[in-house]
Amino acid sequence: MKTQNEQFGMPNCLNVISKPSLFCPGCGESMILKHLGCVIDHEKLQSKITLAIDIGCTLLSWNYFNFDIIQTHHGRSVPVSVGYKMANNKRLVIALMGDGGAYAIGLQSLLHASFRNDPILAIVINNTEYSMTGGQMAPTSLPGEITSTSPLGKNASIFGPAFHGPELVKQVSGSKSFIARATVSNPTMMETVMTKAINTQLGGNFSMVEILSICPTNWKTDAKESFDFLSKLEKIYPVGEIVKKEKNEK
Repeated sequence: MKTQNEQFGMPNCLNVISKPSLFCPGCGESMILKHLGCVIDHEKLQSKITLAIDIGCTLLSWNYFNFDIIQTHHGRSVPVSVGYKMANNKRLVIALMGDGGAYAIGLQSLLHASFRNDPILAIVINNTEYSMTGGQMAPTSLPGEITSTSPLGKNASIFGPAFHGPELVKQVSGSKSFIARATVSNPTMMETVMTKAINTQLGGNFSMVEILSICPTNWKTDAKESFDFLSKLEKIYPVGEIVKKEKNEK
């Protein structure tokens, strides 16, 4: 008899030990970590992984994985990952961060890692706000979105439209990089792009996966409202592999 994962075309998690969640009720990050762990187990990469985690909700990741983890400063998981990879190029290095750490304080590092085609994987969790510190407005907040620092709604004429990180990164990326956007509402697709991103790094190239996630605590939404808002995000932030325009590379 096939397991539930096999029925839906998803890899089985081989080394899962149940632990209580440290995330807020309904948080999408626990789902992301579960499926990242499934991919790592399925590809038999546990002994090769080093994970660099950003300050914020991603910091809690170190409670769930049994492999090497580095805590970095806010917005610094990418440059730390690049430096670590240079020092030990046989490791598979993943930089895990939120949208604020990736697209605000850490944007220049993310862009230059892509521009240099540094062989790391950057995973960015996009829930349109700074979650751990109280739900402040982030670059990815939608026009009109109410946050703790935009109680009347984000004013797009001042703060700009919703920030499309992968679409920006693709403009400076090399032809062999892999960039995609996934969502917690589609775990099968999330694991597929994670696997492709890991294999891209194993081939010596840069990869990036942005994952749209939910934050019921700061969104102040119940389960249905959370996924209704996620559906709205999926229309504004298209899910799928990011196709680059053809480039004339020397």
